[in-house]
Amino acid sequence: MSMPSAARWVWGVVAGLLLTASWLPVSAGDASADSERRLLEDVKYLASDELEGRGIGLKGLDLAAEHIRTAFEKAGLNVTAVKGGAFQPFDMTTSAKLGATNSLTIQGPDGLKLELKPEVDFIPLSIGAGGKIAGNLVFCGYGIDAPDNQYQDYAGLDVKGQVVVIMRREPRQGDAQGGFGGSHGRQSTHADLRTKVSTAFGRGAAGVIFVDDPHSAQDAVEKLKEQVAKQAAIVAEAAETLEETPAAEAEKVTAAKLTLSKAIVRFKETKTELAAGAPDKLLKFGYGGSESAREIQLAHVSRKVADQVFQAALKKPLAQIEKEIDKDLKPQSAVLAGWTVSGEFQIERVKAVVKNVIGVLEGSGPLADETVVIGAHYDHVGRGGRDSLSPGSTDIHNGADDNASGTACMLELARRLAARPEKPARRIVFIAFTAEESGLIGSAKYCQEPVFPLEKTIAMLNMDMVGRLVDNKLTVFGTGTSPHWNELLDKLGKAAGFELTKKPEGFGPSDQSSFYAKKIPVLHFFTGNHPDYHRPSDDWEKINVPGIEKVTDLIEEVALDTANNPKKPEYVAITNTANPLREGSRPYFGSIPDFGTDKPGYALAGVGPGSPAEKGGLKAGDRIIQINQTKIGNLEDFDLALRKFAAGDVIEVTAARGEAEVKLKITLGKPR
Repeated sequence: MSMPSAARWVWGVVAGLLLTASWLPVSAGDASADSERRLLEDVKYLASDELEGRGIGLKGLDLAAEHIRTAFEKAGLNVTAVKGGAFQPFDMTTSAKLGATNSLTIQGPDGLKLELKPEVDFIPLSIGAGGKIAGNLVFCGYGIDAPDNQYQDYAGLDVKGQVVVIMRREPRQGDAQGGFGGSHGRQSTHADLRTKVSTAFGRGAAGVIFVDDPHSAQDAVEKLKEQVAKQAAIVAEAAETLEETPAAEAEKVTAAKLTLSKAIVRFKETKTELAAGAPDKLLKFGYGGSESAREIQLAHVSRKVADQVFQAALKKPLAQIEKEIDKDLKPQSAVLAGWTVSGEFQIERVKAVVKNVIGVLEGSGPLADETVVIGAHYDHVGRGGRDSLSPGSTDIHNGADDNASGTACMLELARRLAARPEKPARRIVFIAFTAEESGLIGSAKYCQEPVFPLEKTIAMLNMDMVGRLVDNKLTVFGTGTSPHWNELLDKLGKAAGFELTKKPEGFGPSDQSSFYAKKIPVLHFFTGNHPDYHRPSDDWEKINVPGIEKVTDLIEEVALDTANNPKKPEYVAITNTANPLREGSRPYFGSIPDFGTDKPGYALAGVGPGSPAEKGGLKAGDRIIQINQTKIGNLEDFDLALRKFAAGDVIEVTAARGEAEVKLKITLGKPR
């Protein structure tokens, strides 16, 4: 499952679910045992360290794709439907490289000129665009626009076409009783680098120069003092151990001397670091990600450079400005009169070819030109990064449940359905989607470039995280997308002994959303979230293989009914659309994001039926590029802009529609 705002169900850890191959039934001719064996083999391979967490750009993802293609072929599927092959390839950005030539010059009144050295005085940021940066400098405090907190750094400033200078993080970080961000000194979303960029971009800034806040630097000094004291204690303990070691025990003396020597080295290193004063290090290139979502140049400069500018322009250093803001939470933003910046950044986006894997089981008879899609995503988050819920972890995230389990289920369905003596009435297309974790990219790609016409695709069945069945509790999303689903699932679920939780919404945090946006009835099968979700601990040993087999049995019956029933499922537009991107209490808008485009703006795959977006005239294919006076470069910008309004507010939305721009009035609804 993907997307940062996807609902995360709380799942209790249940003892006794760990399964090893030795526990599987082995009676000869037992079809269930054979199925479980195949499922376990697929999960173990897909979730092995060899596949590196199936991250975008990693060799392991290609190995997984080939494994799936081979399994499709062995099952008897047609693996030549995509221009003679099984792979539907497309490019994705995997990383960014800093070019050889990067420059930044700050000029002030009276001929003052600062030629900054790259990677010493400044560094471009990888989440910004390459190209030229130029403009007058405007200091915008922390770059926060938070009317709810009654704190607005941009109040009274016009930064269109200007380059804004912004401190990182937020005011009152040292307030343990509840600073700007909330209780226990936690930082708010306003402290996030991307939020600051989004706010500056929305106000029309031509570029952003970040500088570290002095509080964090001083906090680092205090931590270094603690480390020096700790290392001194370790040295003393090591010295005492050496002194107490009998001279006759040569090996122990040698070991004690080595321990003491290492402790002294660490003590000196920490002491030297403390003596250097408050750290003033630049961010590493690549911090925050590697995709530039907007055409805006970003850089990080040292506090030493910033203080030269502030001392000359505002007659006070950054530390004093920070203290004045903390004192009464009143912004100290100001135009830096006479100060300008110019430069150019070289940033290269590194791309990798990724691919959906497609296998086809042809139908037979008058309905053979209609299609049922059975899908599961096979990618995961590699070695962690932004999508990991274990901050800072670089361990392999094997993704046994998410979504080796769903992929294994799909492969088993392909084997079973292809082995039946009679062909299905309708074509069944099995698709292993890639880049779901990046935002449903693979399924969006297929829906943009379908191998078989979407107007003749009658249903999509999706398996995402089906490996942790507990007490036979199974959740099925999309049950309201066709009147056919409820009765069928009730009958099959009861016969199989499932306790079904039926969710009517077609939109949710997985690949079925891409198809439902095309008005195709969908179902998404899910056994629930758990503490290992998007963590390195999501390993194959925790998979309930008999549970996957039971879910596979159910989906097989649903697939056969869907493929062979003379009457195809009737599409239902659900008014109360589940919004997978909803967070907090922002007003209801009703847009459906299209993650398969890299054009600027917030692209729409569709709009919820009866939603404010639909009533206001927005359509699938539109790209929202402005709300009132706020520029919109991507989904983050849209979400941030919308949070500044309330239900009942009327906003003006500017959207790119083909080559034209349309302006629409939209009345926002109550949060859902």
